[in-house]
Amino acid sequence: MREVIVIAHNIRSTYNVGAIFRTCEGLGIRQIIVSGYTPYPDVSLAAAAPVCAYSDSEICRTDPRLPHIREKITKQIHKTALGAEAIMPFEHCDAPDFSELRANGYRIAALEQAENSINLANYQAPEKLALLLGEEVYGIPTELLCQVDDIIEIPMYGQKESFNVSVAAGIALYELTK
Repeated sequence: MREVIVIAHNIRSTYNVGAIFRTCEGLGIRQIIVSGYTPYPDVSLAAAAPVCAYSDSEICRTDPRLPHIREKITKQIHKTALGAEAIMPFEHCDAPDFSELRANGYRIAALEQAENSINLANYQAPEKLALLLGEEVYGIPTELLCQVDDIIEIPMYGQKESFNVSVAAGIALYELTK
């Protein structure tokens, strides 16, 4: 089975974050890295989960947020995660460290629509993959997109331009973990 890490960067909705946690747990994803302004559950929950694959630093285990904010966000994420946030290994960082992931053998792929994207059905996933997800409306920032190894796209056949980020994550992760 492939070893997959998900990087959720600048996701706005706690409900999308919860759905991503639940999907990742159900598909056996190794870890979630939440970065940028993506809301994240209480990091003490991560301490109860298996050790972070990305980093084992103590920074990964401390939560600088005010308790009432941390609790409110954790409750909102729980509404869609339904407990996956307590068993799925995760950590928060300001920006993903692609160099560290690459040093650990991961290839970085962005799930995004772009001129040079590869159709998900045609993508040959490596044994170790870090999948970058971006903001619901604007997608992945250009400064991150230009640092990835591959860009993967889910083809759209209807009139809408994109899927919801948690739905897109589920479609892509199901295909990538086969």
